Amino acid sequence: MKEAVFIRQNKEKWKGYEQVLQHPQNQSPDLLADVYIDVTNDLSFANTQYPQSKITGYLNGLSSKLHQFIHRKKKVRFSRIITFWTQEIPQIMYFSRKELLYSFLIFAVCVIIGAFSAANDENFARLILGDNYIDMTLENINKNDPMAVYKNMNEEVMFLYITQNNIRVSFYTFITGIFTSLATAFILLRNGIMVGAIQYFFYEQGLLGEAALSIWTHGTLEISAIIVAGAAGITMGNGWLFPKTYSRFESFRQSAGRGVRIVLGTVPIFVIAGFFESYITRHTNFPFGLRISFIIVSFCFVIMYYVVYPRILAKRIKVNSE
Repeated sequence: MKEAVFIRQNKEKWKGYEQVLQHPQNQSPDLLADVYIDVTNDLSFANTQYPQSKITGYLNGLSSKLHQFIHRKKKVRFSRIITFWTQEIPQIMYFSRKELLYSFLIFAVCVIIGAFSAANDENFARLILGDNYIDMTLENINKNDPMAVYKNMNEEVMFLYITQNNIRVSFYTFITGIFTSLATAFILLRNGIMVGAIQYFFYEQGLLGEAALSIWTHGTLEISAIIVAGAAGITMGNGWLFPKTYSRFESFRQSAGRGVRIVLGTVPIFVIAGFFESYITRHTNFPFGLRISFIIVSFCFVIMYYVVYPRILAKRIKVNSE
């Protein structure tokens, strides 16, 4: 690669790293570590290709500054746990905002596909959801309790089962990214089609409103977390597919690290969603206002934490570094 091309491809990134170094105490340790690895990789490449160039000296200086600060912060503090949720996850989500958008679009399109398929094939819902679920739900509808599926299990047992199952699904959605982001997209496709088919099934029964209230009481957090886990898988898969100036292994290692942190950040959300599904969704006699409030609050939290706050934090860091 020509030196001019190398500089042109990376100069904006290096400017961002300079801003990070102006106030490194405001950055998460893992973010600094990622920046340090990135810079040393670029330095290694420059040393090999342009050993006498000014850009090699520049990268060497940038790497030295990062190394000095990182090694001054060896002591692990309790505040690290707090900054993981308040700083690190939002910063990573801003870095992976395109992957989050891709994950959402894949899921949303597949929900539409699921609903459209169910509308045009009377057997599609049975194919996707299974005969047992459809027959059980039809029986519950005849008993005037269409959401009885959420009431058949003890709350504590249901909470443990639902939570561990959702966490397992999220990690599975993420880990498939090791086979490229297309594998993660397939998991999102399957889940999206299932959601679309369920919603249309209840629409056919004239129960879309009641079903939406029940399902999305917990589903707003649950489905959102699966989409975030999808973003983690796409992040890892894209690192493998598109290494840019890094070796394929190094690009994959960095993207996998970001993906792991993203998916770990979904665990508390799945715990809350499991609590809602086990202890709240079953109460279909709750007032409409209370039930819709769970959905609205959950939706606002997801948008704020994964979309709005990362942008605010990124702008704040940029302003503080100027």
